[in-house]
Amino acid sequence: MAASIDVVVPVHGHYELTRSCLAHLARQTIAHQVIVVDDGSPDETPARLRGEWPQVTIVELGSNQGYTRAINRGVQAGSGEYLILLNNDVELRAACLERMIAPMQADAGVGSVASLMLAADGERIDSLGVTADSTLAGFARLQGQPLPAATGPGPLLTGPEGTAGAYRRCAWEQVGGLDEGIRAYMEILDIALRLRAAGWRAAAAPEAIGVHLGSQTYGRRSARQRRLAGFSRGYLLRRYGVLGSRAGARALATELLVVAADLIAHRDSEALRGRVEGWRAANGLARRPWPPADAIDHTISFGASIALRRGALPGAGP
Repeated sequence: MAASIDVVVPVHGHYELTRSCLAHLARQTIAHQVIVVDDGSPDETPARLRGEWPQVTIVELGSNQGYTRAINRGVQAGSGEYLILLNNDVELRAACLERMIAPMQADAGVGSVASLMLAADGERIDSLGVTADSTLAGFARLQGQPLPAATGPGPLLTGPEGTAGAYRRCAWEQVGGLDEGIRAYMEILDIALRLRAAGWRAAAAPEAIGVHLGSQTYGRRSARQRRLAGFSRGYLLRRYGVLGSRAGARALATELLVVAADLIAHRDSEALRGRVEGWRAANGLARRPWPPADAIDHTISFGASIALRRGALPGAGP
């Protein structure tokens, strides 16, 4: 039987990116349904989608509700056995979708698959999934590495990255989809940890290739981004009980360093404010189960995690 695939693309303006993304999807080698979720675009995106892409399912939220809600609404609008979450600033090579779902077709225990995203120059790796250290901070695997690294052992794989990841719908629904307590950032890491805790395995598909053109929405290192990322980090620290774990002292030291560096670099307290707000938002919520050992890369040292954070967006991780 042919695979049933829903591709969910959240958008907030930047129609030219969306048009390019959809054009690359139209060249895929396997049938699929595209669901574009308009998250309150400030431009003519919905009208242009209806006029130029009549075969695409459009979900309009009416206002900007954030990435997590947009994705969940898009997933709910479909019924495919497999889900592909795709940023609109990604251009997939022709066989990417087919290769992304192949590991799940071959193994019923695989609940998610990471694709190989290249940087905009096409010469370096943007990500091959996400890895997590002992404090449950997430990092894009192999980011900045040359392409041959994609076939090496690399850091341990926790799950897909948010730019282009595949999921088995029944696994997604089992863990409840994305946590809408998080508006943006680290929600993909969170669902990866929850899927692993629920017993699902993750696989990498380095032959499933796309190009990530880069963040076009929040702005790299903007105050808004740093506050949102800080919120997500504070929220997850409390949801998983990280500060009370064996890695608690390391987590606290890391967060103090990150907040201090952010304060010096940007001369504001957005990263700290976000973390405090996220910590408070998680008050009274059920503790998440700790992920299994094979979902955490314990070889990432304290020093290595700090170095990885310097190369990533402030707030650490996807």
